[in-house]
Formats: sequence, C-alpha cells, structure tokens
Amino acid sequence: MKCIIIEDELPAQAILKKYIGKIPDAEIVHTFQTAIQANEFLKNNTVDVIFLDINLPDISGLDFIKTVKNPPKIVITTAYPDYAVSSFELETIVDYLVKPFSFDRFLKAISKVESQLLKSKTSEKEATYLNIDKIIHKVYLADILYLESDRNYVHFITSSKKLTIIDSLKNWKETLSSNKFVQIHKSYIVNLEKIEKYTGTFLYTKNIKIPIGRTYKNNLLTLLKTKSQ
Repeated sequence: MKCIIIEDELPAQAILKKYIGKIPDAEIVHTFQTAIQANEFLKNNTVDVIFLDINLPDISGLDFIKTVKNPPKIVITTAYPDYAVSSFELETIVDYLVKPFSFDRFLKAISKVESQLLKSKTSEKEATYLNIDKIIHKVYLADILYLESDRNYVHFITSSKKLTIIDSLKNWKETLSSNKFVQIHKSYIVNLEKIEKYTGTFLYTKNIKIPIGRTYKNNLLTLLKTKSQ
C-alpha cells in the first residue's frame, strides 16, 4: 500500500510517519508540506492513499482533492472536527482523523482503506490489523473462526492462533461485514463460512461448541437459510 503525506506541520508529519511505519505492507512514497507540490507529483505517479491535512498554506485539502484526476483513497487529518460532514460528501474520502488521534484509531482508518482497495483486487484477501503489545498483527478475515468478548477484551480465534486486544465486541460488530460475520450471543461473533453444524442452542466451528443466544437466534437462522439458497 503506497502512501503519501500532505501535512505542513512537521510534528504531525512525524506522527504519521511513525504510525505508517508500523503497518505491514505500507510504504511512504513521499511527504509534502503543500498541496501544489503533491499535485505535481501525482501527475506522474500513482499511490493508494493520501493522508491529507485540510488546512494547508496554499489551498485547502478539500479544494485540492477536487483538482486531482482519479484521486486515490483519502484519509483526512485535521485539528478541526467541523469539516467532517462536508468532507464525507467526497466519495474518495475513506476516514476523518481528528488530531491528536491515537494509533488504535489510526489502525481503524487503515483497515477501512485496505477494505476499499480490496474491492477492486479480488485476488487478494481482506484483512484487518490488531495492535497487541505494540506489535501489529495482520489477520485475514477469512481465517477468523470467531470473536469472543471477555470483559474489556476481545479474543480473535483462528484455526491456528488466538489474539487478544483491549476492545469491545460492539465495535467489531460495526466494523465487520454483516454478510460474513454475525453476532450469535452477547459474547460471540462468528464467521458464517466457518459454521460446520448447529442446533437450536449451539453451533460448532472446528469442533468448538459456541452457545446461541435467544435474542440472536432468528437473525442467525435467516442468514444461514439465505446462504444455503
């Protein structure tokens, strides 16, 4: 994933460079302090994503995007949350980061970018990134069996490993595709493709028995029926 940064404040540049440097497969191709410099670069070069400050010295970030022919994915970075609504009117903008933003919030933006990029690259596998003890793990969604909530933690269970992060199951329900993952219990989200068999109260994935909550049962059965048709 090739990236450029357009940011006139050097401390903000440094933060982005630090964060991007932790992401597997991400490469900073160039860094610019003005949109005009970046525009000249983009005339002869292609990138996958631009990390773009809105308040630039020569032209605003939003106006700059409108001048770029076939713009790549854009992640807005700014200290002003008031621009969020107007920025999302531009289809190429994937996410909006308000300074100062944490590395975990940055990771969510990266996951959104990669998800959109993969829509046009069907040969690649969709993935997400997990920050565990300052080490970034790339996890392919197709490899996940299920997610399990444990108080303030979420366990990601694959056929070969278990990864644990500090987060809520609610956040991941909103992040994961509802066509591929479904919440079946207050403590579990499962990969629909990994369900091997089920009863009225339990399902099994890789011979692991997982309870089905009564409030989630009808939705689960509807999804399974739809996929079997």
